[in-house]
Amino acid sequence: MNAIELKPACVFEQFAKINQIPRPSKHEEKMIEYLKSFGESHGLETEVDETGNVIIRKPATKGFENKETVILQSHMDMVCEKLVDIAFDFNKDAIQTYVDGEWLKAKGTTLGADDGIGCAIELAILDSDDIEHGPIECVFTRDEETGLTGAEGMKPGFMKGNMLINLDSEDEGQIFVSCAGGRNTTATFRFQKEEVPAGWFFMKGSLKGLVGGHSGDDINKKRANALKVIARYLYKVQEKLGLRLASFDAGKLHNAIPRDGVIVFAVPTEFKEQARAEWNIFVTEVEEEFHITEQNMQFALESTEAVPVMPLEVSTRLVQALQAVDNGVFAMCQDEAIAWLVETSSNVASVETCDDKVVVVASQRSNVMSALDNQAATIKAVFQLAGAEVEQGDGYPAWKMNPDSKLTALAVEAYEKLFGKEPKVLGIHAGLECGLFSEKYPNLDMVSFGPTLRGVHSPDERLHIPTVQMVWDHLMEILKNIPNRS
Repeated sequence: MNAIELKPACVFEQFAKINQIPRPSKHEEKMIEYLKSFGESHGLETEVDETGNVIIRKPATKGFENKETVILQSHMDMVCEKLVDIAFDFNKDAIQTYVDGEWLKAKGTTLGADDGIGCAIELAILDSDDIEHGPIECVFTRDEETGLTGAEGMKPGFMKGNMLINLDSEDEGQIFVSCAGGRNTTATFRFQKEEVPAGWFFMKGSLKGLVGGHSGDDINKKRANALKVIARYLYKVQEKLGLRLASFDAGKLHNAIPRDGVIVFAVPTEFKEQARAEWNIFVTEVEEEFHITEQNMQFALESTEAVPVMPLEVSTRLVQALQAVDNGVFAMCQDEAIAWLVETSSNVASVETCDDKVVVVASQRSNVMSALDNQAATIKAVFQLAGAEVEQGDGYPAWKMNPDSKLTALAVEAYEKLFGKEPKVLGIHAGLECGLFSEKYPNLDMVSFGPTLRGVHSPDERLHIPTVQMVWDHLMEILKNIPNRS
């Protein structure tokens, strides 16, 4: 990537450096060390808490000493997704980026702009000597993508400011002032595999090439979920022909819509041609159903060697549960002003077969906590009825809109001044760390915005380059106009 061609150069230079550093969720040690060294080498007060969050404090520039302290916050980890035919080790390899028109992309992997570009903006500010601002705290949280554990582990008092700008949103021109809460459901089916008697024919089916995407932001875009699509075929064959399931693997991350999946199963030998015919009908139906949103899906079915299978009762209940479990949008917001916003949803995110168990993970989201509880209970009940062991975490809270937010008013005013148009002030159907911050710092005034990203949580992740300059200019205007301490 040639950062000189990208503007603002100071931000893209930092982003290029960040993308040399492996930073998978829960394995951010190299990034933590980089941030710590960065702050100390610049002579700035730098602190790492016991969870691994990093804060770097920068004093006000001359004439701005009496301004309120502003917290700039982003998360240091990234979702690690790649194309199935790409050899890439996210624990060792640097992200390979390239420019495609107005977009910055990565070669076969996630780009890491979620939320590496937020980190880069913060580092560019810390590195600068020509920006007007009051006291700043730059906060970099860890493990946002797989449970918000960095924000959850942060103790009150780590951040000192009263205003926070979260740089982890994905649509320039939109200022977010609330977010959904979320919870994960994990269902485990245990068994001892067994041999199949003579007279069964083994087949391997696969699906790849789906768009996938963020299980919150993209859940309403009518994209196919590879896990749910394949489950439809299994259920159909199970009902019509009889089925012995050996394995089912699809999806990887709780916060991503599954893009691919593989099944190994057996049918009675006399039904093998009918199973192929059912597959062909199934493929045709699915391709027609998703002909707008999924134009690159690839199906394959082939014979394969016999392998041990799950007990019939277990696999039957598993397939029934995966057919029955809710996936997608459950309810839209009732308030007329935000009726376009998804209120409650669930994403059946992954299924993984091991030697003696199958583990299914689904994630539920809602902007209404009682609705979140209900949706999580609905998902739990389906798997309980199927005989699985079900576990649910505490999840994370929603961030409620503050109608008296001074920071929101300032952000809107700054945007209108710069660009001559009103930004959209919105809620988001995704989890933001602001929800957890609002519990630990109840008086914290917060907004969230960022440059435009598309295809996040997938190898199609891309950053719209012109919007980075717009976000930078917007942020500079806000920092100049932060009110004085009262």
